[in-house]
Amino acid sequence: MFSLKTVSNRMPSVASLVLVGAIGIGLSACSEENAEVKEVIRPVKVVEIARADDTRKLDYSGSVKARTEMNLGFRVAGKITERLVDIGDRVMPGDVLARVDATDYQLAVKTAEANLAAAERGVETADLANKRAEQLFDKSVAPKSQLEQAALSHDQAVSQRDAALSALDQAKNQVSYTELKAGQSGIVTSINADIGQVVGSGSPVVTVAVDGEKEVQIAVPENDIADFKPGKTVKASFWADDGLVLDGKVREVSGSADQQSRTFAVRVSLPNDPRVLLGMTATIEADVNNGSSYVSIPLSALAEKDGKQMVWTVDRDTATVHGRAIKVADFTGDGVHVTEGLDSGDLIVAAGTQFMSENLKVKVPDQQSALVDTDQTVR
Repeated sequence: MFSLKTVSNRMPSVASLVLVGAIGIGLSACSEENAEVKEVIRPVKVVEIARADDTRKLDYSGSVKARTEMNLGFRVAGKITERLVDIGDRVMPGDVLARVDATDYQLAVKTAEANLAAAERGVETADLANKRAEQLFDKSVAPKSQLEQAALSHDQAVSQRDAALSALDQAKNQVSYTELKAGQSGIVTSINADIGQVVGSGSPVVTVAVDGEKEVQIAVPENDIADFKPGKTVKASFWADDGLVLDGKVREVSGSADQQSRTFAVRVSLPNDPRVLLGMTATIEADVNNGSSYVSIPLSALAEKDGKQMVWTVDRDTATVHGRAIKVADFTGDGVHVTEGLDSGDLIVAAGTQFMSENLKVKVPDQQSALVDTDQTVR
């Protein structure tokens, strides 16, 4: 027989049962709380789409040149005996730049002078013969035919004298042509021949940039040449002086492309400014109409879904992302040109598109300014 004391020791008390139940309820509540999934809010980098410009800018570099550059050469052939200027020298009209050997031309002058003297003696002789024939004809001693022949001989002698006189003037001109002179004031920009070199008539010896209007010559590819017409206003800036910006005008457009570079030469006139020096590097900036309206987005913003190109746009009110199909025009070094699907003011995800999903909560720039480059406005 068991005693009552032994039985009462084995049965749990009511307090113990209450405690165990409370612990079980607490553990169950903790399990249910941990089972709840927290809402994911992903920080993203975004860019804002600005209004597409109606114009675009074209930049081309060139060098400052004089509007008129003279390639001066001798008008006669010969061996250069003197060169009196160097590159960078300033010259004035009439200044002698170089000389060739004038010995042969001086001898030609002496020959022409002798021929002229002989022709003048011939005129004197023919004049005397003509006068005597007139006297004999007046006295009816000589026939009229003799008088006519004497007159013709006199006229022929006069013509020979005139030809000799012209030959002498020409010979003297040849002597003067042995000196190469500047026709206008300017600066010597190049020397193409030197002392001892035999040059032909007209061969360039010295190049002079004439004082006056300056201009910039640029090379424009064929896909943009239609936007450059004579009279078009452009901006000219200079590498040597960031603060120097001038208004220029297109003066001349080449009628054909260069055979090697396939570009067209365009010359832009500049206003007179003493700060602009010959040879300075200049950048010509021109505004041209956009052939098609588009916006540019970073390449990292482009995504693809079901074989179609798209971007993830951010709803500012709900801070959620939504996929939107777009039409891509082309790819450039600056990004992607989009012609359809985006409007001014749209916010798009610029990076991490592979982590996006429809209606995903994100931190937009005003909520997560540290992760957003506020200057990334795409045009």
